Amino acid sequence: MSDVISPNMASYRLWTRHFIAAGLINFALILVFYLLLVVITVYSQQAYQASLSMGGLITGLFIVGALVGRLSIGSLMPKMGLKPTLMLGLSGFALASLLYFIKINIELLLLTRFAQGFMVGVSSTAIGTWAAQIIPAARKGEGISYFGMSSTLATAIGPFVGITLMQYSSFNVLFGLCTAISVAIWVLAFIMPMPALHQSKTQQVSHGFNINKYFEVKALPVFWVLMLISLSYASVLAFINLYATEQDLLNTAKWFFLVYALAVLVSRPFTGRLLDSHGANAVMYPAFILFALGLGLLSQADNGMMLLGSAVLMGLGFGNMQSSTQAIIVRMAEPHRIGVATTTFFIAMEIGLGFGPFVLGLLLPFTGFQYLYVMMAILVLISMFLYHVGPSKRERQSH
Repeated sequence: MSDVISPNMASYRLWTRHFIAAGLINFALILVFYLLLVVITVYSQQAYQASLSMGGLITGLFIVGALVGRLSIGSLMPKMGLKPTLMLGLSGFALASLLYFIKINIELLLLTRFAQGFMVGVSSTAIGTWAAQIIPAARKGEGISYFGMSSTLATAIGPFVGITLMQYSSFNVLFGLCTAISVAIWVLAFIMPMPALHQSKTQQVSHGFNINKYFEVKALPVFWVLMLISLSYASVLAFINLYATEQDLLNTAKWFFLVYALAVLVSRPFTGRLLDSHGANAVMYPAFILFALGLGLLSQADNGMMLLGSAVLMGLGFGNMQSSTQAIIVRMAEPHRIGVATTTFFIAMEIGLGFGPFVLGLLLPFTGFQYLYVMMAILVLISMFLYHVGPSKRERQSH
């Protein structure tokens, strides 16, 4: 049965088995990513006596690997095909998960982190392209919003699971869980049929370096906005536990990302439909304000209610901006360039999330946590201005 069962927009099927499978695989992949993200520094210190700076490098190499993977696969995926690309990425991801059990030296751990990040970059790009192709065009915003929830929930549940296992179990149990998850999603992807990638009949093969093979240039105005707001959110991902400890709110902080995810879960169905019916501007402008307010509230948080209140505001803000910017970038691309557009989206987000903690960490000794979060709120408002003078005009013209 086709995913689209009637020319009537109301009857376009979104929740097909293909869409659900893509969401489950994406959720599991990102879950393992964030589960390991919060424990790998501690593991490197305990298992290899690594310094704090080396632990940061071990963590960051995953992001570098993911970026290299996305850049590498963006132009190769049309030649390889969607399913072979995904199976390659998931196979490498599962093998890299097994390498954590081999304790030889820290160089092997560095290689493992880069290799696993590379395979996440390959796999998630293929999964995002798969989802974008099977979502009916008339429900693109709603579909991407729902699909994006799989990543959002994983970013919240992953750290919670990782910290809990680190406290009450062993690292080998944690690595075993990651390996089991990676094998399970490999099996699910293997049994699922996937569509052929859209190809342009007029598309020509280019030789040598060509930025269009790796990057959707049309999306550059959105790229900068997404990178800046992701950098702002990196200040929360990287430093919320340290800030909560300073404010004597550590017991509350462990629930921060679960509350954040709940806010996204409740709001995404509404904002996805709003994006399709009224355009991205109807979602983006309120989200900018809510995200900035959340960072401002976090900078002043001296009790649990204020801390969790900031999580709600950021979930309604940044959580919905992720899906909206992805929908904007995908809509800008020609059908045969959806894979490249998906790569562009993830590159922007991962530059902000991956390199943000290092850049902001250099500022912390001079600003402290409270002023840092005020600065990040201001950066979000600057990003709103950049959106207003650029991408918002295109959205107004298309609606």
